[in-house]
Amino acid sequence: MIAGKLEITIKINELPQSNIVENGCQQFEIDCDGRVISIIVKPKIYKKLTDAASNYPQWVAAIAGKLGQQTDNGFVLEEPNIQVFERKPKAETTSAVGVAS
Repeated sequence: MIAGKLEITIKINELPQSNIVENGCQQFEIDCDGRVISIIVKPKIYKKLTDAASNYPQWVAAIAGKLGQQTDNGFVLEEPNIQVFERKPKAETTSAVGVAS
């Protein structure tokens, strides 16, 4: 047997409601198909989400971390990191269709 590394990535496109916990960290929960993922991040990392929500009309965030302690209805995401991307609307494709006469 070989050792592997388990990482979890959660994608969101809405700003989650957060609560301030110790040292100004932000705690929020995300419902992923019925499993509730509890996440605690430093204010600087949470600011990436708030900046995206205020600066981009459409955005997506990838929250990656390690599987942590199990809770009653999900688990805690350990060592979370957030990357935010602006989602650009797809350009409408217009095809030139020749009209036969």
